[in-house]
Amino acid sequence: MKEGGERTYSQGVILALVTVASFINPFTASAINLALPVIGTEFSADAATLAWVSSAYLLASVIFLLPAGKLGDSRGRVSIFLIGIVVYAVGSILSIFTSSMNLLLLFRFVQGMGGAMINATSVALISSLFPPGRRGYAIGINTTAVYAGLSFGPFLGGVLTQFFGWRSIFIVTALLAVPVVFYARWFPAFLNERQQKHFDVPGLILSSTLILCLFLGLAWITTPAGLVLLTVSLVLGVVFFRVEQHRPDPLLPVSLLQKNRVFAASNTAALINYSATYAVAFLLSLYLQYIRGYEPAAAGMLLLIQPIVQVFVAPVAGRLADRVEPGLMASAGMAVAAVGLFGLSLLSETTQITAVLVLLFLVGTGVGLFSSPNTTAIMGSVEKQFYGSASAMVATMRSLGMMLSMGAVLVVFAVLMGSTTVTPEVFPEFLASLRLIFLAFTALSVFGVFLSLSRNRT
Repeated sequence: MKEGGERTYSQGVILALVTVASFINPFTASAINLALPVIGTEFSADAATLAWVSSAYLLASVIFLLPAGKLGDSRGRVSIFLIGIVVYAVGSILSIFTSSMNLLLLFRFVQGMGGAMINATSVALISSLFPPGRRGYAIGINTTAVYAGLSFGPFLGGVLTQFFGWRSIFIVTALLAVPVVFYARWFPAFLNERQQKHFDVPGLILSSTLILCLFLGLAWITTPAGLVLLTVSLVLGVVFFRVEQHRPDPLLPVSLLQKNRVFAASNTAALINYSATYAVAFLLSLYLQYIRGYEPAAAGMLLLIQPIVQVFVAPVAGRLADRVEPGLMASAGMAVAAVGLFGLSLLSETTQITAVLVLLFLVGTGVGLFSSPNTTAIMGSVEKQFYGSASAMVATMRSLGMMLSMGAVLVVFAVLMGSTTVTPEVFPEFLASLRLIFLAFTALSVFGVFLSLSRNRT
């Protein structure tokens, strides 16, 4: 297959390369969860500080996703995608040699910058490469890669941590990036075309400051400084939206959000879904190791059930989204996940492990049914010149949801547990925090179901 006489390329090869890149982020994120108790012991870190190992990455992702998507439109999506791979690999290599918790958090932030560039362009590349009749299938494969990363992450993260040390996780991550960079020549030139000429610098400054204030405000909500930061973030949110309304090429696709109901509701549904489900693996990793006494490898094995189910469900849901109304499938998926989250809100120190596995199965099924159809609905609601912005919005809602999910954990831990390491003396407070968080996630998912169902109403 040729495009304007250029080098022959294969859609399958390009999809495979983008899929490998999409696998790396969730793999590292889920694998590192199993290493947190070991990292906490090595650096004498409390539970709130350990949460920052995930949160630092998510913070960088949310800050840079929209700018990365806009840069992809104005400077070439393939170029930004490949820079992201390189930056992510550098962050991984630096993490291998870190000597303190502060440095680890800094290098995780660097990884988040690279991950933002990957996530902001991957779906846009796929949407440009595949026609509407096959797009849902291709997006389903890409989504499957994300869940495959989540699947192998807990198990391999536990094994690597237990037998080779937690730094070995970052060695694997760096090695996975090599084939994507090496085979970059397979990407055809038309995927790197510049769709827009201008870059929204004021939008970048406002959005970055807004997100930083929001997340730090959530993390420090029990202090006066936290409340001030939250107030500042609300003011900046209003200013950012007003500024973006008058920009020729806004960082935030305001016109799509205001005029395209499907686009707006689908992105909001994605935000809710990830806010309610992302912290599940983090919380259960701590629950299984601290409360139930499992070794990292064994805990990782148990946590495999949710992402494995997602791996099998997501591509099927993606195929079906090419034939039936994707909004209805996404809504059903969120409802199934809500049932699983409610069950997790009842966890105790004596809950049967089989019951935990069943609940993870339900959450995995729900997320798998939701993600591919919802992304297909978003990308199908916009024209080609907006693919970069739409792809970045999808990734932004995902990462912002993840950030808010971890933010909720930080808030509840800070209020109910304070700045203390997780020891048997505070196990009752830890379990109370766990139940409260899962109950809040259940309520959020129920609200999300009704919002998702409303996306196609006139």
